[in-house]
Amino acid sequence: MKNSIITFSLSLLLLACGQNKEEIKTINQTPSNLEELMLQKSNYTAQINSLNQELKEVDEAIKSLTGTEKRTLVTAFQAAAKVFNHTVDVQANIKTRQNLLLAPEFGGRLEQILVQEGQEVKKGTLLAVIDDAGLQDQLDQMKLQLELSKTTFERTQRLWDQKIGSEMMYLEAKTRYKTQQKQVAQMREQLSKTKIYAPFNGVIDEITARKGETVAPGMSLILRIVNLNKMYIESDVPENYLKNIKKGSKATVTIPVLNETQNTVIRQTGNFIQPSNRTFRIEAPLDNPTGLIKPNLNARLSVIDYSNPEAIMVPLRVIRENAREETFVFVLNTPEENGGYTTAQHFVRLGKSQNEMVEIIEGINANDLVVDEGVSLLVDGQKVTRIEQ
Repeated sequence: MKNSIITFSLSLLLLACGQNKEEIKTINQTPSNLEELMLQKSNYTAQINSLNQELKEVDEAIKSLTGTEKRTLVTAFQAAAKVFNHTVDVQANIKTRQNLLLAPEFGGRLEQILVQEGQEVKKGTLLAVIDDAGLQDQLDQMKLQLELSKTTFERTQRLWDQKIGSEMMYLEAKTRYKTQQKQVAQMREQLSKTKIYAPFNGVIDEITARKGETVAPGMSLILRIVNLNKMYIESDVPENYLKNIKKGSKATVTIPVLNETQNTVIRQTGNFIQPSNRTFRIEAPLDNPTGLIKPNLNARLSVIDYSNPEAIMVPLRVIRENAREETFVFVLNTPEENGGYTTAQHFVRLGKSQNEMVEIIEGINANDLVVDEGVSLLVDGQKVTRIEQ
């Protein structure tokens, strides 16, 4: 079919050329003056222009039939559904609740420091002792008085059970015994404050006091104990994400100093909005098997606030917008030989974006060929040639 049309077009062109040659020959054989020659020249020029236009039309027909007409070159990718997780990235701080500066509850001279910096200790380990200023001697005397009160009470009770003696004697002995018990208990509690014990398993990070110096409750600091096994990360998130970030939301922690990344989940969200910056607090646990993660390290927390298991994602660069602020992309339709296609303008509705990619909520389907490079040169219904990337 193509060959027949080409042959017919060439025949018409040759026939027209033959006729024009006859006319030109006739013109050359006819004697004329200057005016006649100028008129003949004008007619000849018009015939040439007409032939050139016919030749151009035939050439375009040949190119169209043979697929060699000039087309815009574009690249395209096939749209596909995949998992899309949108994240909120915030700066965060690493903390531990088992990080304490121990202060004395009893004032006096620091008599002993039984640990060293960097030493690992168990919960309940005796760390330091403060001079009791004679409290132990007082306790020993109270214990003797308690034993006497106990013996007196027990004998008085036996006599009272046998209806011997007065009720008043029995009550006085009982009261004296109970009072002595409470006094001994109070003295033991007071004496226990002269000893400082480890409140949890941890490492002695710093000893700030020195043996022999006088310490006072609420003013002096003895040492710092830290447990690096129970770390967590904390951050403040804008209130806009209150509905999307919840307990159980998946997150990723990145610690630039250590070049370390680990996955976690949000275990707590705050119930209070900070009026100064309109944020709420979130918290997630951290694993620290090597002990390299330290309190107050800077970190970045990426929390998943939206997830679509079958999202169609396209690069932001392929999105176009018209004067009515409608967004659209170009899709390749009607495939031809040699990579030929026809463009189709598809208006789309955009979703969330991440890392120069944007989610297409509606407007294109999976497996559509979306134009990438060359999209800025296109119009709807244009013939293009797709080149492989």
